[in-house]
Amino acid sequence: MNHKVLVIDVGGTHVKILASGEKILRKVASGCKMTARKMCRWASTAAKDWSYDVAAIGYPAPVVHGKPLREPYNLGKGWGGFDYEKALGCPVKLINDAAMQALGSYKGGRMLFLGLGTGLGSAMIVDGIVEPMELAHLPYKKEKTYEDYLGLRGLKHSGKKKWRKHVNHIVRELQVAMSADYVVLGGGNAKKIKKLPPQTLLGSNANAFLGGFRLWSEQ
Repeated sequence: MNHKVLVIDVGGTHVKILASGEKILRKVASGCKMTARKMCRWASTAAKDWSYDVAAIGYPAPVVHGKPLREPYNLGKGWGGFDYEKALGCPVKLINDAAMQALGSYKGGRMLFLGLGTGLGSAMIVDGIVEPMELAHLPYKKEKTYEDYLGLRGLKHSGKKKWRKHVNHIVRELQVAMSADYVVLGGGNAKKIKKLPPQTLLGSNANAFLGGFRLWSEQ
């Protein structure tokens, strides 16, 4: 069955939506007052002239068995036990936002996705199977994490030149550790990389929507 999908990409600064067959996404500022209820109310209203029968939500925190494992860092409260299907009036698949963008970036084989945004999103896809990962908070060096070096804090603290060196080094390190055929760098800060490391592709935030469509395409 070919579903018409409403994809909702929930971020710390914006919530963006796009539906099957539409060309121009719609977005609203999010931030610490954005609750799950407000997000669903806005998405339903903003998409009322679009046609869809299912929804895919990219969620900016860990997701296990389609349920949020914890509240997002940069948003309001009440995301964990919320009934998204009731609020949106259709079946919903909820997935980690990095995993959704990874799914849209996938070109076969073993792919490691790293999302360079406010934090550090990560996911691995092996032969079409998506495995969201939480590499961000693993210790890296000097009692700091991968996210401390590659996230927005790291970029501001180190400056672009040093940050690019850290990206290059960590990408190579993780590619070897995960036996990845290639790495995709997504997220808002990926475009600040001048020269990509070997076997590395530049992703696009638009791939998040493609990932949301793909999430339902095999149904």
